[in-house]
Amino acid sequence: MAIYYLTVFEKNGEKLLDETFEAQSEKEAKEIGQHKLEENNFTDKTHRCTSSSGKLVLFAR
Repeated sequence: MAIYYLTVFEKNGEKLLDETFEAQSEKEAKEIGQHKLEENNFTDKTHRCTSSSGKLVLFAR
């Protein structure tokens, strides 16, 4: 399992969410990240999900 980092920002740069989770693949990490965004109503906020190696898995501004 790999570790992924999900971060959500306000327009002014304030962090709204900064958490880690584990996933078997990048596809699974993208699905988990999207689910976490939806359950916290952050889908319309600037967000990113990266792998522990720094690869961008999910991003929106």
